[in-house]
Amino acid sequence: MAALRALAASRLAVTPGFAPRPGLWLLPFGGPAPSSRAALHASAPRPGPRVAVVLSGCGVYDGTELHEASSILVHLSRGGAEVQIFAPDVPQMHVIDHIKGQPSEGETRNVLTESARIARGKITDLAKLTAVNHDAAIFPGGFGAAKNLSTFAVDGGTCKVNRDVERVLKEFHQARKPIGLCCIAPVLAAKVLRGVEVTVGHEQEEGGKWPHAGTAEVIKALGAKHCVVDAHVDLKNKVVTTPAFMCDTALHHIHDGIGTMVQKVLELAGR
Repeated sequence: MAALRALAASRLAVTPGFAPRPGLWLLPFGGPAPSSRAALHASAPRPGPRVAVVLSGCGVYDGTELHEASSILVHLSRGGAEVQIFAPDVPQMHVIDHIKGQPSEGETRNVLTESARIARGKITDLAKLTAVNHDAAIFPGGFGAAKNLSTFAVDGGTCKVNRDVERVLKEFHQARKPIGLCCIAPVLAAKVLRGVEVTVGHEQEEGGKWPHAGTAEVIKALGAKHCVVDAHVDLKNKVVTTPAFMCDTALHHIHDGIGTMVQKVLELAGR
């Protein structure tokens, strides 16, 4: 065996493509490895921002919009973020049959349990989320934000926001840590963070392209500023919003808009 190792080392040493570089030594059979000095001075990879994603169930009409949640997670992954997913442990407002578009009578579901479908089981009760342990928070849209995270779908501007959702928004805001919201979720910030700037897209339906355009007027009535843009960064409050499926448009446009929102959130996180 010793003779075999010597033969391999001698042949690799005289082969230009395998000549060892300074600071490297040859493992048995010639495999390069960093010297102890090189390893000592090597810089450790910088950890990415720790981002909390808050879900509201599973399904556009009674929970989180799946495409929005997936897009957020993809962009966060590409941005090198460390993601933890949360949802409140509360009953859904109701359960919608997504084929019929109507409530399923007599059926009840739990927001945390349903959100776990999107999180592939790796999810935590929203009550345990604190700004101390994270650098940013992002809220996807879907009717769940207006039904399960708040009562906006029923009460409009007089809505109540889930206690933990309100606490999380205020904690991140007071800690000067960025908050991202898309689709209908910006109404949560408009309700809780007075004077915040957000966008839910346009303020006119434009022939059905913006079917929920009336939301902008409610946002303004809450004392928030509505901005007619595809993505908006409120630098003062570190709140980033994008319309997503508030617009009836192609999926790749939704994905790109969410990508801009995530990118800005990560930049504001400053990690």
